[in-house]
Amino acid sequence: MVVSEIVFEDPASEVMVSDTEQTTKQPRTIQSLERALNLVDILALSQSELALNELASRAALNVSTCHHLLATLVKRGYVGQNPRTRGYYLGSRITELSNARIKQFNLIEIAMPALKRLNEDTRETVLLSALQGHMFVTLAKLGSQMPVGVGSEEYGQSGGAHATGTGKAILAWLPDAEIARTIAHAGLPLFTERTIGTLAELIEEFRHVRRNGYAIDDEEFQHGVVGVGAAIRNMTGAVIGAVSCLLPKMRADDDYTARIISQVTTCATAISDRLGGTEPEKMGQ
Repeated sequence: MVVSEIVFEDPASEVMVSDTEQTTKQPRTIQSLERALNLVDILALSQSELALNELASRAALNVSTCHHLLATLVKRGYVGQNPRTRGYYLGSRITELSNARIKQFNLIEIAMPALKRLNEDTRETVLLSALQGHMFVTLAKLGSQMPVGVGSEEYGQSGGAHATGTGKAILAWLPDAEIARTIAHAGLPLFTERTIGTLAELIEEFRHVRRNGYAIDDEEFQHGVVGVGAAIRNMTGAVIGAVSCLLPKMRADDDYTARIISQVTTCATAISDRLGGTEPEKMGQ
């Protein structure tokens, strides 16, 4: 969670360091963030809305500091405020995050047998990824079994969805407005000289992804690495993630890449089938 625009009660005390932390060398914590999360915890335990004064009292904060923290939490959706009573309650963002986490666990559990088969069949690095808000996140990684393989540390969480096979496989099927929001937020950073750097090029790339049913990252995110990604759909037909293989460029000749494409798309279809998803109609012919 990133909390922005917080006004500190005492700037000099932004960082909290307890006596225990000092003696055990534990990581220091940010006081403003601790206070904001404490307010969320208090609201979670309450069976009704809480007024500003009551919240400030329970959190042991002065009213001004409490009001500033709440304003930030309201702005981000973690706390709501009743316009009539001015009371505070847990915001819808909490529910959204909870549902997203449940979906993640369900997706990983459902996808893992197919991911393991793909990893065993290709012996290449396999990733399961999703787009959370504007951030491209890797949910599961199965390492390469080859003497020379691709590491996946760089793919954990990034703003590089436009430069990876899994990212493009997801973005290509999203509504135009959602694509625009994601790109506007993350931009189009250049990771290598082959990274797509303009919206026009990216839209054209998405047309190919929808037509072919898979996405290719040809050294666009990392030098010497080729990625092949295919989208995963749920029972409503919505894209909820993607699976990909990462392989060294030195192995990515036409025949080998074609075999990887077939195996990745088969894996994505198998996961989608388990979720009740349907094969997407190819577009942009």
